Amino acid sequence: MTGLPVVLLHGWPVTDLHWQHLAPQLRDAGFEPLAITLPGLGSGDDGTGEFRKSALAARVHDRLAADGIARCAVIGHDWGGTVAVHLAAVAPETVSALVVEEEILPGIDVAVPSPGSEHYPDWHGAFNRAPGLAESLVPRREDAFYGAFLQQSAGPAGLDPAVLGAYVDAYRPTEVHVAGLAHYRTRAADLADTAELRAAPIRTPVLAIGGRYAMGTAVAEGLLPVASDVRGAVLEESGHYPAEQEPERTAETVIDFLRRHGDR
Repeated sequence: MTGLPVVLLHGWPVTDLHWQHLAPQLRDAGFEPLAITLPGLGSGDDGTGEFRKSALAARVHDRLAADGIARCAVIGHDWGGTVAVHLAAVAPETVSALVVEEEILPGIDVAVPSPGSEHYPDWHGAFNRAPGLAESLVPRREDAFYGAFLQQSAGPAGLDPAVLGAYVDAYRPTEVHVAGLAHYRTRAADLADTAELRAAPIRTPVLAIGGRYAMGTAVAEGLLPVASDVRGAVLEESGHYPAEQEPERTAETVIDFLRRHGDR
């Protein structure tokens, strides 16, 4: 790799298509994007049965070490954002800069401001955590379940219909659906890990990106208890998917941040 590696960790219920605009723009700017798909996020369980976010971060660190990557920036969306924060905590010598897109860590109590509070769904977390419920009700109704979440969370701008369909199809297989639910069922362990982050906040420079029609300024506010160096950006036309909904502005914001902080 010639440029600084930039690890890309997407969330639920999307795939690495989330990076289809950002990855080439990072490459054109001299960085080396590396998209990693975590188990349960568009793929099934890889056999470990481990979905605790701190454990997933440790596994990403192991992969980077195996690939000979000693220094990198990390961009995490949704659950990928929580994993990214834990990666910066477990490997501060590796993660030079961190971008968190549309994520509030488990156990961080911040209010989503308007207009995002009128758009971003609040029903999926409890539904996904209820043992057996989504396993019983969602099969053969994936278009309704995943489609509803994706459409609501995207806000007025929406998502490309072809990409939305690809996301639903990616989570349609039973093993992927069940593995995705498992991310919500490690809540007790994830809460304990967030408490540890509160006690020892990360020092890595963080850019918090929110969509105005989703989490907005709550992304940056929610990172303040667990990170000592946070700056925020709100994408005015975006919902939960700024990298897709405002790709040029997102890339400009991210690349400027990485050029300023990524090589520290």
